[in-house]
Amino acid sequence: MTAEAPAAPALPYGRLLPVTVHFDDLDALGLLHNARYPVMVERAWTALWNESGFGFEGDWEAAGDSCNAVKELRITYEAPVSRPGAYAVHLWLERLGNTGLTYGFRFCSLDGAVTYAHGTRVLVRLDAGTLRPTPWSDRFRAVGRELLRSGDRPST
Repeated sequence: MTAEAPAAPALPYGRLLPVTVHFDDLDALGLLHNARYPVMVERAWTALWNESGFGFEGDWEAAGDSCNAVKELRITYEAPVSRPGAYAVHLWLERLGNTGLTYGFRFCSLDGAVTYAHGTRVLVRLDAGTLRPTPWSDRFRAVGRELLRSGDRPST
């Protein structure tokens, strides 16, 4: 008999992706180390973009929209994570510009009810040859619009 994964709760915007906190993610006090939150958020974003066909396979010229750099990261810690186990990351886009974007995130309980940390991160899409800002592709922008938190999201 195979157990089905619980359905993700309905969210008014964005996506909720499961993540796992392991024992070795905890610090000397037994709390999730502050530097692990952004790593888990990054892994959740990577999984989400990979689902949509965007990823890096070793060639920056071919990476397209995956060739980007972090301009800013802000994070606020609300409550400690004090044990290993299943958690989630709630992801969305706050802004989708021509060459940059701002995404929001919450590190939360698996059901999304408890927020442990939240923040934003600004990315800039880069040309692999010049490392200068370059526009996101139309396909990336179409996927990104579905993740927008604001009223800029297309209606369904």
